[in-house]
Amino acid sequence: MADSRAAYRYVKSLLGLAVEQNVLDQVHADMQLFDKTVETSREFALLLKNPIIRHDKKRDILEKLFKGKVHPLTLAIFDMITKKNREPLLPSIAKEFHNAYNEYKGVRKATITTAVPLDAKLKAEFEQIVRNLSDKKDVELLEKIDKEMIGGFVLQIGDKQIDTSIKNKLKALKVKFSENPYVKEF
Repeated sequence: MADSRAAYRYVKSLLGLAVEQNVLDQVHADMQLFDKTVETSREFALLLKNPIIRHDKKRDILEKLFKGKVHPLTLAIFDMITKKNREPLLPSIAKEFHNAYNEYKGVRKATITTAVPLDAKLKAEFEQIVRNLSDKKDVELLEKIDKEMIGGFVLQIGDKQIDTSIKNKLKALKVKFSENPYVKEF
């Protein structure tokens, strides 16, 4: 809990600095690059959390990995966080920065779960549905595949959920058939 609050404070500061310096999109891309690096390299993620490795060594590794690939503001944040011995927070900061960026830009996040991958036409239709339901221009549609769903979709927009999956309909039928109108319940 305390770590998420600390990460949020860093994100808030970084977002403010990026807006002030007019480099918000570039810093957002940097944070997404960092997040992708953490997700694809388990060793890198473990390195950041490892208390045995000295903080200056971690800072050197971060600099060698990202220097020339990210904006100087992003490198400065990496440097500041490692100097304060808070580098385990960096993955959380990268994820939270994406959420803060979406909120700042007015991008609506939605998740679509289907049994098969969506083609471009269907994805565009779902994005339009999300735009209509949320009154937002920009939409970030995350796609999930669930083979057990059989067919249909589950669209989640914030706290709203539209479930037209066959799995859900079969579950409703099972409940309905379990009720026996000929047997009195006491």
